[in-house]
Amino acid sequence: MSSDTEMTGPEGKPEGDGNEGAQEIRKDGLLLAEPQVKTKRPPLFKVVLLNDDYTPMDFVVFVLKDIFHKNHEEAVSIMLDIHQRGAGICGVYTRDVAETKAELAITLSRRNEYPLQCRVEKE
Repeated sequence: MSSDTEMTGPEGKPEGDGNEGAQEIRKDGLLLAEPQVKTKRPPLFKVVLLNDDYTPMDFVVFVLKDIFHKNHEEAVSIMLDIHQRGAGICGVYTRDVAETKAELAITLSRRNEYPLQCRVEKE
């Protein structure tokens, strides 16, 4: 057999180079590789408010409603968790959103001269 001839398989088509799993499609004589994109969800982070002896409960409820968009009942429930357990989860977000909301909560509390602490934890 000459080196100029092409090897053919059982169906008369040229034999591949072992990469048949690459999902190539023939279209108008061109070989197109179908992209194999696998997306995954970004990791989530929880924003946790910490209890202190100086920040009023009403202010914590205000922060939960204003920054974390909780309704009144949810805000009161989370505030009571913070008060009774020492910490409460305000919400679960992507990293950038969680860090931004935590920073806003701390900034708002400092402007009102409260020592409210907030942290971001990977879920």
